[in-house]
Amino acid sequence: MQPIAINWSDLEIAFERNSPEQESFLDLDNGDLLSIAEGEPDAAARRTRVANNPERYLRVDPASSREQYRWMERFVGAVADLALRERLLVAIDGKGAFRRFKDVLLAFPAERERWFAYRSELLHLHIQTWLDHLHVEPSNPPPWGRVAARAEAPEVPHVVTTNESPGEILRRQARELIDEIPAAEMPTAIVFLEFLRERGATSLLGHGTPAPATTDKTSEELPRQEDDEDPADLRKEDAVAS
Repeated sequence: MQPIAINWSDLEIAFERNSPEQESFLDLDNGDLLSIAEGEPDAAARRTRVANNPERYLRVDPASSREQYRWMERFVGAVADLALRERLLVAIDGKGAFRRFKDVLLAFPAERERWFAYRSELLHLHIQTWLDHLHVEPSNPPPWGRVAARAEAPEVPHVVTTNESPGEILRRQARELIDEIPAAEMPTAIVFLEFLRERGATSLLGHGTPAPATTDKTSEELPRQEDDEDPADLRKEDAVAS
């Protein structure tokens, strides 16, 4: 395969995008990207072009939602600020994880920039691995340079681990708050907690016996990016806001 001049900006966007309604293909003749979005007038014609030239177009394989969730999960485990790390651990638990993660980081610009740098390195490594695997040789180097190959994903500074689940973190935080409530306010707090407990019990009775709790996240339990905020949009929203 002859070296090609790749449109790195478009290729990076194609790898960031993880939508079932849009596909991207690298044109091996000129290094441009051909995108096909469901519902566009010329979508059928573009699909025909790709089907008729299988040796010319390579389908881009974006980083999966599962993989990007693992990036986010690993970053959260490396946050040095204990209180922030706990907030992020709770935020990324369950559906809506990408959006909640973004909302928490909005108030912490330094950590948000650290996340952008970390995610960019992982994304660039993903692109580089994909090109190497398919033996695509660029004639122009990427603007970010070549990412050093590593046995594991890039480390994040200040790695701190925790064995607590999001539920355990919330319960501990609740106990700490109770310890700070004046004794005179405890009756009101107890009434409110009993209300929450009874509401939870009613909800369980209305929906049958709950499934046994588990700390292992299967692929079905991991947040799906198509049901959530694309983490790549964090940077786009910042650009619009500025």
